[in-house]
Amino acid sequence: MRRMPWPGRALAKSVLLMAAASAVIFLCTAALPGDAADLIAGGRATPEELARLRAEQGLDRSLHVRYLDWLSGVLTGDPGVSLITGRPIGELVAERAGVTLTLTVAALAVSVPLTATLAWAAVRGPRWLRPTANALIVAGAALPQTVVAAALVAWLSAAWGLFPPVSMLPAGEPPWSRPDLLVLPVLTLALPIAAYGAALLRGAIADVVVRPYVGDAELRGLSSATIAFRYVLPMIAAPATRLLAVTLGGLVAGAAVAETLFGLAGLGELLVTAVSTRDVPVVQSVALLAAAVVVAGLLAADAVAPRRPSKAARP
Repeated sequence: MRRMPWPGRALAKSVLLMAAASAVIFLCTAALPGDAADLIAGGRATPEELARLRAEQGLDRSLHVRYLDWLSGVLTGDPGVSLITGRPIGELVAERAGVTLTLTVAALAVSVPLTATLAWAAVRGPRWLRPTANALIVAGAALPQTVVAAALVAWLSAAWGLFPPVSMLPAGEPPWSRPDLLVLPVLTLALPIAAYGAALLRGAIADVVVRPYVGDAELRGLSSATIAFRYVLPMIAAPATRLLAVTLGGLVAGAAVAETLFGLAGLGELLVTAVSTRDVPVVQSVALLAAAVVVAGLLAADAVAPRRPSKAARP
């Protein structure tokens, strides 16, 4: 029996991952205590009024019917409406996507080179630098975002007055029009994820640098930069791309904390608000969007893996 070509296998894997993610997201949101009808009623409604509210919102239907209805809406580009505001979810996401996209791209631009620098310094840096790099990786990966945010505000805002402690964007202005308001949220996102990524990437680098051809390159007097780009990078391309996919998902998830702490009206803040108000369709849509980002990154990693050379090219 002929094996399915790689594009078909990758597409099937992505579809299965998204199907599994949608089911997990739906079941987790269905397990949330209470519902939007309880919050709208404010505890003052009679059982009959609560039943009417739940029927209007479709919450009285069986679980599998609600899941299939939601999934069909997502596949046709109509994830539904907010149970609280009644607005289409697509509009809510579109209004806030620009803020989260700008924040995520900026944090990615900071975290990727910082991840690579920390991981390389921890494995192949000068001997005196390696303990420091490893200590920074461990400390950065262990610190919660809230602690990082508090330290950045205390240092860069309260002590030095370089940036505002709150990132309230003026109404109608795009986020990139005020880069000073994005510095603290971007660093809050980028620093912990860079340390976490470096903790994972240094293992892959350590596995490669002990191979004979790397030692041979060192004996021939090649520079560290040449060894890194010609011999190490091709061998870690696939795991690094997978790490990038996880990093993207982590940034999208971490945006919820950063946006809430600094007052940015993005998808993360929308998710936090939706969870607090039990606006289940909004929670499901934003969470599924984050899952799609991770799956897309994993698909890109699979595209890199088959093309990875079996050994580093020699000059």
